[in-house]
Amino acid sequence: MKKNNEKTQVSVSAFIRLTSLTLVLALMVPAMANAQAGKTNFAGNWTLNAEKSTQPQGGQGGGGGMRMGGGSFVATQDANVLTVVRTRTGQDGQPITTTMKYTLDGKESVNTSPRGDSKSVAKWSADGKSLTIETSRTMDMNGESRTVKSTEVWALTDSKTLTVSSTRQGPNGDVKSNMVYEKK
Repeated sequence: MKKNNEKTQVSVSAFIRLTSLTLVLALMVPAMANAQAGKTNFAGNWTLNAEKSTQPQGGQGGGGGMRMGGGSFVATQDANVLTVVRTRTGQDGQPITTTMKYTLDGKESVNTSPRGDSKSVAKWSADGKSLTIETSRTMDMNGESRTVKSTEVWALTDSKTLTVSSTRQGPNGDVKSNMVYEKK
């Protein structure tokens, strides 16, 4: 009889722990889902509006439009990742596709490209309406290693217009641009 009583106490204890865990998970899952709720979704097929954009100022401006994020791109976004796919024409006339992925939880993302690895951290504004992406890329040029830092602030001005304000370090100081994109 004592053995049965001990088994019942263990079963009740396990049941209480399981119920408690289930209750905690039931409360956490909606809270985690709401963490992304209310945040801007940048997904879409975006085309540069050169007339509304401000090309790089300060530093070295030549060709900055593409380097500073100019040109059309496709963005996809889920709860924790923003993926940006850009296709441009290389010097040989062949298309070059670059894919950058940014985690949206404040953790570092590493992206690899022919110009070197970049490390980025994306952070939401307090109201969830804009996203700031800080990137550091170390490149080797003529046997010399150089680290370039840049910041992009993404914000929708309306459901069909995206503005990406960028600042990067240039040899003569900060290079700034304000690129405006329209959703196709």
